[in-house]
Amino acid sequence: MKVLVTGGVRSGKSRHAEELLAGRDDVVYVAAGPVVDDADWAARIAAHRARRPATWATLETCDLAAALARPEAVLVDCLGTWLTGVLDERSLWESPVEQVTGVVQELVDAAAARLRGRDDAVLVTNEVGLGVVPAHRSGRLFRDLLGSVNQAFGAACDEVHLVVAGRVLVL
Repeated sequence: MKVLVTGGVRSGKSRHAEELLAGRDDVVYVAAGPVVDDADWAARIAAHRARRPATWATLETCDLAAALARPEAVLVDCLGTWLTGVLDERSLWESPVEQVTGVVQELVDAAAARLRGRDDAVLVTNEVGLGVVPAHRSGRLFRDLLGSVNQAFGAACDEVHLVVAGRVLVL
């Protein structure tokens, strides 16, 4: 099964995603995002790693299409950090919206095509568009892009799970 797990920050999304693959040894955990030199971020990553089985491989990459081509079950955490990594790597934050959208759409299309050909993938994402209009262009750009990314991956998955306060609602 292919599942997109969405929700707010610290809602329990990652833990739920890991539980969906519990008991499996053949899992590659895709840490999809930028490398950040920050003590708090490092502590967060360490906590996530400590929770996962030692048999799970970890792959740090923004190449979702390649990650989704792997033979193991795949857990991508998370599409929000992936999007940030893509925008950072390509210096797209100040580029015209049409250019940014085109680049992101091309990457999403390639990854979603790989996802559709799989049976066993869980993707985690953030739900950022629940009412606040960001004051800065970068925030609006991120919110709008992630909304489109979430829709594309949600369409490629068998189920979408919304996690709120540790509770899961299958949509």
